[in-house]
Amino acid sequence: MLSQKTKYALKSLLYLSRQSERKSAKDIAQNCNIPLKFLEQILAELKRQGIINSQLGAQGGYFLILSPADITIVDIYRLFDGAIALLPCASERFYAPCKDCHDQEACKIRRALQLIRIQTLQTMSYITLESIDNSVF
Repeated sequence: MLSQKTKYALKSLLYLSRQSERKSAKDIAQNCNIPLKFLEQILAELKRQGIINSQLGAQGGYFLILSPADITIVDIYRLFDGAIALLPCASERFYAPCKDCHDQEACKIRRALQLIRIQTLQTMSYITLESIDNSVF
């Protein structure tokens, strides 16, 4: 499930992608209906990851570094929520064996969850901020 933090990150990035000028955290919070203190944490992480930047001063504020066409849902999801897989045994990046499974290679639940992960990853990788804004799908 998408966390509130990831949802707010996507909302704020989509808002920034539509702006021609830098926007303050307060402006983003008001326009996206996000609690300011929570948004500040999200913006700090997005900045640390090189997705956005900020500038101080009268013309300051936050702005995208990357093109909206280069920011995917999977990038933001993994940043805040981690693994795409529903269980660690079905994950590629965050793999961990199940303690209660005697034969993971034969586990049909694991195989089904791997298929779900693959299809979810493909879809999330396809959807960018630009495609959300342009309703390409």
